[in-house]
Amino acid sequence: MNNDSLEKHIQAGLSLNLENEAQRISAFIRQVLRTKLHRRGLIVAVSGGIDSSVCLELAVRTLGADRVFGLLLPETDSSSSSMELGLQMVKHAGAPYKVKDIAPTLEAIGCYEQRDAAIREVFPEYDGSWKNKIVISGGTAGAINHFHLVVETPEGDLLKKRLALKQYLQIVAATNFKQRIRKNLEYYHADRLNYAVVGTPNRLEYDQGFFVKNGDGAADIKPIAHLYKTQVYAMARHLHLPDNICSTTPTTDTYSLDQGQDEFYFALPYQQMDAALWCYNHEMPETQVAEYLHITLEQAQAVYKDIEAKRKATAYLHTPPCILEHIF
Repeated sequence: MNNDSLEKHIQAGLSLNLENEAQRISAFIRQVLRTKLHRRGLIVAVSGGIDSSVCLELAVRTLGADRVFGLLLPETDSSSSSMELGLQMVKHAGAPYKVKDIAPTLEAIGCYEQRDAAIREVFPEYDGSWKNKIVISGGTAGAINHFHLVVETPEGDLLKKRLALKQYLQIVAATNFKQRIRKNLEYYHADRLNYAVVGTPNRLEYDQGFFVKNGDGAADIKPIAHLYKTQVYAMARHLHLPDNICSTTPTTDTYSLDQGQDEFYFALPYQQMDAALWCYNHEMPETQVAEYLHITLEQAQAVYKDIEAKRKATAYLHTPPCILEHIF
């Protein structure tokens, strides 16, 4: 297959009849609410990102704005732009919503304290006020994935050190409080309204385990988990979401320093990861992935290995509770 044919083949594989797909998702939502969940509406936590925005719009399109409730749940490290985009989106959709700052809860439960204690073990001079983030290295270069901690001093200098496992696990465990506290609030409002909770992962995130167990991974329905990220962007434009939401760059919005998802977890921009995952799922050889992505064969092989490694490492996140006997 020459390069032109390969490009057309992959692009065709990732293309959708967007109106048909929107209708299919709406039918799925209605069927699940009626026959499985027996709930009268949907809760959507809106981050200002593309995934939650598409889920909110699809929910409103399916049920009407009066049966959808939006939640905006900022905290100390949330960017101001995510809050602005989230507010813009709930107003665009016309759904009722509530803003709840979860920082006091996170403070009380020790989220920031435990994170900062681990950071000080790496940077003793860190005083809790410096911006920070974790970045990933290794996997797509053919090495074992490992992580670095990046901090910004008051003078604006960026310092970077490799994280030992102990400090990495503590920082991640502490920051996971954010997703789990948010999910508690989502289920409070779901119980209050007799609604179901929407999970917002796209296929790339769901497949590769980019979520927190019993945090953003917990939900009653995940309407876009089958859509690649590029398809979610296309759906956003089809649904006429605001232009600045359609053009957002995927971020974690978990750490205080700006951080792309590719920097923290995937190590490739979402467009390339979508193509690589699609090719992997369709058993296309690494040589064609390398040709399409304009990378070396060794890099393509490393990408495939990284996909496999993440599936294996995050299988636990998908695992339901283990029980000794089958109950029903």
